[in-house]
Amino acid sequence: MPVHRYDLASDNTAGICRESWAALEEANSDAAASYGDDRWTRRVSDLIREIFERDCESFFVFNGTAANSLALAQLCRPFHSVVCYEHSHIETDECGGPEFFSGGSKLLPTTGVNGKLDLAEVEATLLKQRELHSPKPRVISVTQSTELGTVYTEEEIRAISEFARERSMLVHMDGARFANAVAALQCAPKEITWGAGVDVLTFGGTKNGTGGGEVVVFFKKELATEFDYRAKQAGQLASKMRFIAAPWAALLSGDVWLQNARRANAAAENLAFRLREVAGFEPAFPRQANAVFLHMQEALVTQLHGRGWHFYKFIEPDVYRVMCSWAVTDQVIDDFIADVKELQAV
Repeated sequence: MPVHRYDLASDNTAGICRESWAALEEANSDAAASYGDDRWTRRVSDLIREIFERDCESFFVFNGTAANSLALAQLCRPFHSVVCYEHSHIETDECGGPEFFSGGSKLLPTTGVNGKLDLAEVEATLLKQRELHSPKPRVISVTQSTELGTVYTEEEIRAISEFARERSMLVHMDGARFANAVAALQCAPKEITWGAGVDVLTFGGTKNGTGGGEVVVFFKKELATEFDYRAKQAGQLASKMRFIAAPWAALLSGDVWLQNARRANAAAENLAFRLREVAGFEPAFPRQANAVFLHMQEALVTQLHGRGWHFYKFIEPDVYRVMCSWAVTDQVIDDFIADVKELQAV
């Protein structure tokens, strides 16, 4: 039987980073106030304000689906719509959560190059919305870094935000891998969020070293009115909130979140280089964060799966994704490259 290798399947497969694990143990040492009235939760809120250089409102939820769905529901009424990329997580991987929690707001997927929204395509989509006969466009949703492993620049986000403002729309950012984007761009977090016109960010920690829990960050506090009630009604208020908050407090202290993201990005860069050097594989999309997308023959994929490697087809017919987390080591990459090289030689 092959040994199952989940190292490159997803950044969801990694464990909790050392710093967050230590903070979780420390939070478990005594009794504490419940429902977020604890020092760890308050600390995270303060750290987020420091990191983003903004007096913003932050709320914990259990996972990314809840974060995106509830954030969009907060921005929309049931007769509104949300423009997003065709492969965005809210469109393909959240089981209709945004529509469900908003009471019916429709997602309008559009096309673009390398995982990014194309404003010409967005405009064409908006022109199809015929007054009262179609949902009223309310939000443009971007993913940073994108589902295809690319990163929006500050200028690109600013252009999308200006486009939205001109049409009285808001901007939501799915930041499940926001840390990887900041690390790739080497920028201040504010430069690619509220400073560039983003209204709401779903800030991901699960893929960056925590065991669970994402943060919904409202950069305009008025948009957060009664979001705490929305989260509670949706079953997203943790009674023992400190066990979600403490790992986050460690992650956001001393730039641990950025160190983890830099390791993941560097591992993906190394993996892409080695795959090109050893196997001649060129990335299907530019490698800018911690994901590498490859055109691979089905026979090779089957053989790699047979040796225990788990990774997934992302786009038909032959594009596969290998993902590096903060925990991926050089040895993991060496092992994968060795199997690819050996199987190609057969």
